[in-house]
Amino acid sequence: MIGTLINAIAIIIGTAVGLLARKGISERLRDTVVQGQGLCVMLIGLSGALKTQNTLCVILCIVIGGLLGSAVDIELRLNQLGGMLERRFASDKQEGSIAKGFVTASLVFCVGAMAIVGAMDSGLRGDHSTLIAKAILDGVFSVFFAGSLGVGVGLSAVAVFVYQGLIALLAGWLEPLLTEAVITEMSAVGGLLITGIGLNMIYDEKHIPVGNMLPAIFLPMAYLPISGLF
Repeated sequence: MIGTLINAIAIIIGTAVGLLARKGISERLRDTVVQGQGLCVMLIGLSGALKTQNTLCVILCIVIGGLLGSAVDIELRLNQLGGMLERRFASDKQEGSIAKGFVTASLVFCVGAMAIVGAMDSGLRGDHSTLIAKAILDGVFSVFFAGSLGVGVGLSAVAVFVYQGLIALLAGWLEPLLTEAVITEMSAVGGLLITGIGLNMIYDEKHIPVGNMLPAIFLPMAYLPISGLF
C-alpha cells in the first residue's frame, strides 16, 4: 500500500500546485488550455486503445459495459456527487466542473498497465518502484489538470487509492485472472474511454456518457476466459 499512498499524495500535491497556478489566468486562456489538454488526453487514450490484440473483445466490452452502466445510470450518480461537492466548494463556480475533473483524472490515472502491474508488484512482492514512477507522472499531470479542471482532480486521489489499493491487497487472488492478455485488453478498453473523455473536453455540447461505460474496463477478465473455451 506504500506505493499507492505515495501515488495518491502526489496527485493531491499536484492538484494544490495547479490550483495555485490557475489564479490570475483568464477564462479565455483557461479554455484554450482545456482544449489542448483534451487533445493530449485523446492521444493517451488512443495509444492505449490501439494496443489491443482482440478488437472484438473491446467492442463487446464497450457495448455490454455501456448497457450495464446505463441500467444503473453511473453518469447521473457521478454528476449528483459532483453537484453535492460543487455546493461545498464555493470557489469553483463552473457547474459540473468537480465531477468533470474527478472523472477525467480518475480515468487517466487508474486506467493502464502501470496502475494494474504496479499495484500487483506492490501487493505480491513489495516492489513499489512502478507505482512511485507512476506517482511522478500523475503528479505532473494533476498540476495541469487542476489548472483547468479545478479541485475535482484532487478527489481522484481517493479513486486511485481505492482502486490500486484493492488490487494490491487482493493481488494473490487476482494474479491468475490478470494475465498479460487481460491487462492489455483492460488497458485498451480504458484507453477508448479516455479518448471519449478527451472528446468531451473539446466538445462540451456533444457529451459522451463515459461514466456509464465504466463497467466495460473490467469485462475482459470475464470475456477472455469464456471466449477461450470456444
